[in-house]
Amino acid sequence: MTPPPGLLEVGRIGRPHGVRGDTYISLTSDVALRHEPGSVLFVDTPEGPRRLEITTSRPEKERFVVHFAGVDDRSEVERLTNKVLYAEPVADPGAVWVHELVGSRVVTVGGSEVGRCVAVLQNPAHDLLELESGALVPAPFVVSCEGGVTVIDPPEGLFDLAD
Repeated sequence: MTPPPGLLEVGRIGRPHGVRGDTYISLTSDVALRHEPGSVLFVDTPEGPRRLEITTSRPEKERFVVHFAGVDDRSEVERLTNKVLYAEPVADPGAVWVHELVGSRVVTVGGSEVGRCVAVLQNPAHDLLELESGALVPAPFVVSCEGGVTVIDPPEGLFDLAD
């Protein structure tokens, strides 16, 4: 599913928690702002994006139990179960964001073009940039991503097996 215009996918709504409208959410974003009270998230509906503001939040293992303003009973929150959560991008000049990496040209610090990034794969050690050739580049090798160009500083031999 394509995110609503201007929004990024940040997680998913899980099953309800209790009868008063609380629900679990799982986030793919590590930005704390995404789960704090006052945070605004969106879900896609046939009528367009629906705005959901978090009024309470608490950690629960690897998830959060949240309450959205105006969602005050279990039956209403059940209709949101399994919906993808979206949010506006967060301004952080020092960060490299997945939505900037995907589609970018990937070049080495020496200027050699190595391909185009087609996806960013989650991996326990580090996220991996997947290039159109099938080569995988660990995220720690990313130096910058600006203007549709991702600069990497890979170790010698990283692309030898891809040939």
